[in-house]
Amino acid sequence: MRQIILDTETTGLETSLGHRIIEIAAVEMLNRQLTGNHFHQYLNPGREIDPGAQQVHGISLDFLQDKPLFRDVVNDFLSYVDGGELIIHNAPFDVGFLNYELGMIGMEPIQHYCPVITDTLKMAKQLRPGQKNNLDALCRNYQIDNSRRTLHGALVDTELLAEVYLAMTRGQESLMIETAPLPKTRRMAHLQRERLKLRVLHAGEAELAAHADYLEALEKSSRGQCVWKLTTQGG
Repeated sequence: MRQIILDTETTGLETSLGHRIIEIAAVEMLNRQLTGNHFHQYLNPGREIDPGAQQVHGISLDFLQDKPLFRDVVNDFLSYVDGGELIIHNAPFDVGFLNYELGMIGMEPIQHYCPVITDTLKMAKQLRPGQKNNLDALCRNYQIDNSRRTLHGALVDTELLAEVYLAMTRGQESLMIETAPLPKTRRMAHLQRERLKLRVLHAGEAELAAHADYLEALEKSSRGQCVWKLTTQGG
């Protein structure tokens, strides 16, 4: 399973006003493990940056003057993300800007290359209704160190969002079970182990308490859908 955590920075908030992407960052996860393979590019927008936007991300037009245009890096970008599941915080914003940039050069929307797009803001609102669910708030909630996030930089934000996403979906790694048939030698060893008379060691009180705490955490993060807890309660 290949997932791409993505973030952009822009000259402003509205594509309808001609605002453009000035930074794209993405990090790759394979089977819920960060690979170290990332995409990061600053872009020359060919227009002014709104003062409010610059105050948020700290990127100046002077800095971007010698950077490439979106059309100059689009092939590298699409090759990097192609076929992956995009994970984005407030996905409609970034997807809207990506599609605006792609449309300006006559290319298909990003959904053509990445049909699956997951919005972590939507996930967070379902898990934490009525609470602040921006990236800083989620880092605090899941005890993720975001002290290096002094400004909204796209690359730092993708790395933090990857940690937040893994925390929000904790427990899914246990569902990734190998289903391929065992080789003959491993099957024989497996059958031999099944015939052994194994001594059962019962959990102590401390272990049972720790297990109960872990189930409570899964219950909270899955909003009452923890399969193991439901099975235990049902006997």
